[in-house]
Amino acid sequence: MFRNYLLTAWKVFMRRKLFTAINLLCIVLTLVVLLVATALLQNAFYPTGVEGKSDRFVQMVMMESSHTDKGGTRRGTLGYKLIDKYLKPLKNAELVSITSSIAQAVSVYQEGQVSSLDMRLSDAEYWKILDFTVLQGRVINADDVAQGRMVAVLNESSARKLFPGQPYLGQKFSANGQIFTVIGVVRDEMHMNAYADIWTPISAQPSSDYKNSLFGMYGALMMARTPDDLPALRKEIMAVAKTVQYDDPTAFNVTKFWGDSKLQLFSRMLLSSQEEDGGTGKLIGGVIVLMLLFMALPALNLINLNVGRIMERSSEIGVRKAFGATSRQLVAQLVLENVLLCLIGGAIGLACAAGVLWWLEGSGLIPYLKVQLNLAVFGYGLLITLVFGVLSGVIPAWKMSRLDPVHALKGTA
Repeated sequence: MFRNYLLTAWKVFMRRKLFTAINLLCIVLTLVVLLVATALLQNAFYPTGVEGKSDRFVQMVMMESSHTDKGGTRRGTLGYKLIDKYLKPLKNAELVSITSSIAQAVSVYQEGQVSSLDMRLSDAEYWKILDFTVLQGRVINADDVAQGRMVAVLNESSARKLFPGQPYLGQKFSANGQIFTVIGVVRDEMHMNAYADIWTPISAQPSSDYKNSLFGMYGALMMARTPDDLPALRKEIMAVAKTVQYDDPTAFNVTKFWGDSKLQLFSRMLLSSQEEDGGTGKLIGGVIVLMLLFMALPALNLINLNVGRIMERSSEIGVRKAFGATSRQLVAQLVLENVLLCLIGGAIGLACAAGVLWWLEGSGLIPYLKVQLNLAVFGYGLLITLVFGVLSGVIPAWKMSRLDPVHALKGTA
């Protein structure tokens, strides 16, 4: 019986090639958008590789300062002094890193050439929290930071750009009016906390004034010993905020900051949320609603197309009902056709999504992007195709299976 269903479905597809092509196009386009978006979001907020320990660390790049007797607030990135004095001593943190909140664009001068590259300041703990793949040499260590050495780590692409066909280690270049020596080369990375072209010690700056301010251009990565310790670490961070002492207490005397995951930080900055979870519940709920709406539109379109297609097959349905076919058998046949069509579209969609991601990796639109469809994303895609098959097949199939055989043979509903 199942074999007959499959043969009938195949003949229907081949007999109505235009309808089949329209259905497949609708399914493939929807799946490609959903699968590519899912892969990019998963890569951004639940990464592996260099940020594989993200289930153990939280980060902070923003603080909010206000005064109990005055209006207005100040929101901005953290200063070195705030992290060093209030966050470094956290008891529930195994490691606390001070790093640039974002990589800053700098002009790099080398052998008469000028290149614009992104530089990040870092300490030794930064390289212990993140798992970079070292290709040559070494990374910045505690001694480099303590001595303020003018050393630098480059990513692979920047090393090739600055020193084509030459040994990388020991090379010198000028940036921000300082001369740096290359001590290591690491694999290209695009994750938010790991992204940069050049890394230098945080102490390798022309002046040490950065150490004296609560406000600055820095961020903190705080890694717990285990994922189970994160709730305690977050509570400790929020408690420490109440102890911050300002140089001018008449300007500010209240501080708020939070230890956020990557998703929480994104949500907090997007929604300007002060909730403990950064408003991630609202953000995820909104994304789910948008995805459901995005899926519902092609599903409704498929239902309309299928109603028209099944109406054209009313004579066939009438003949089958006249020979004793039950409504359940007819529904099974029609739903199977739609599920099979969706699975074919799903397979094509997965292949196209992989092609789009491959193109994105090579296009340079997202620097150093490395992402692939994994089994979880494939499962999401398969589930989506089955949902499409059921939604677009059950309603019209059940409606037509209830037709009176005489009316169906006459082609009237």
